[in-house]
Amino acid sequence: MEPILILNKVSFKYKASWNLKSVDLRTYEGEILGVLGPNGSGKSTLLKVMDGVLQPQQGEVILRNRPLTSLRRTDVAREIAMVAQENFFRFSFSALEVVLMGRFPRLKRLQFEGEKDMEIALNALKATHSLHLWSRSIHEISGGEKQRVLLARTLAQEPKMILLDEPTSFLDLRHKRDIFRLISSLSGERKLGVVLVSHDMDLVAQYAHRIVMIKDGLILHEGSPEDVLTAENIEAVYECPVFVDTNPATGKPRVNLSP
Repeated sequence: MEPILILNKVSFKYKASWNLKSVDLRTYEGEILGVLGPNGSGKSTLLKVMDGVLQPQQGEVILRNRPLTSLRRTDVAREIAMVAQENFFRFSFSALEVVLMGRFPRLKRLQFEGEKDMEIALNALKATHSLHLWSRSIHEISGGEKQRVLLARTLAQEPKMILLDEPTSFLDLRHKRDIFRLISSLSGERKLGVVLVSHDMDLVAQYAHRIVMIKDGLILHEGSPEDVLTAENIEAVYECPVFVDTNPATGKPRVNLSP
């Protein structure tokens, strides 16, 4: 299977120190790639480099056999959609208006949305179980509802890959589970490649096909949840004692803090 995105020896720094160091990574259609690591390890920077928002000082990012730096922003947005960790809307847009924003890479300059765009936006809301929110202000819905609307906006872009930066931050257990289930369902049904940054190790273990663990800008471990989520790996990366057993309901690794 051909990868969607290839990172070859990518390094990036904001100032003097490197935030990413010689990162090699590939993403594929229909695969959920979980990215784990402590705060400040380079996870969000990695997503921004993958989205083309940041350009690496070393190495290259290849999208569909073309250097990311050679593509226009709209060309990238037709392939890659991102939900950032912070999403603030200055104005009280409706949920439908927010989702329609995802159509921007599919429209010509100064072109308004048409019937097809409206149909795609409504179908995206339906796919994320948020059609009933279409007329509600983005400021007046819950955190879990907002995340579903933002996922609908990414679907309206019709991308091949979505990048999610902490999509379950500040959500309760039920809504965390619901968002992960939705991401998994959309990835499988639409063959979407998903790169998911999260601190929810147990949920990542359950839903990700592959995991990378990053610390100080370096990918230290990559592989299946069973291979990566070991007590030895986690303690080395997070500097915190844990024990890992198997979730009896899923058969996946379960991470527990040591007392």
